[in-house]
Amino acid sequence: MESSGTNAGAAAAAPAPGPVPASGPVYGPEYGWASSVLAEPVAPDLVTVPTRQGLEAVDIIRRAAPTPAGGVGPVLHDDSGDTLGFLVPPGTADAWDLPGSACTQTDGRGMRFGDVPAADSTGWLLPPEVTGSLTDPAVLRAALGEAARLIEAADNCR
Repeated sequence: MESSGTNAGAAAAAPAPGPVPASGPVYGPEYGWASSVLAEPVAPDLVTVPTRQGLEAVDIIRRAAPTPAGGVGPVLHDDSGDTLGFLVPPGTADAWDLPGSACTQTDGRGMRFGDVPAADSTGWLLPPEVTGSLTDPAVLRAALGEAARLIEAADNCR
């Protein structure tokens, strides 16, 4: 189920994010995406991919987006440089099956949007207060597929 669309429409319709709470809901209307879709704050799912493929996917999504916001939602990185994590709508993990990636339900565990990441473990590549929306899973799936093909082609040219 690949899609060539973007979530730019959702990002354009989303209100500007407010101040990040010190604690509270993991994801809620104050950060955009959930405001028009979900009545209650919920925990997003997390798609984890190798860093090289994830960075390519961020570029692909941002280049395809018609708005300066870029169409990609919050992205976490680990300081070891091994993985990136894309925050996607809850329920994505139930049907995620893209080889080379994993999608897990957070169920509110772990980092909350108001938390400061531990300096020695993880941090925001694209923080929620900058992106204002979650990444559309269909857009992410298409971008990760394109990124994998680009990386394979580049590696085969060596």
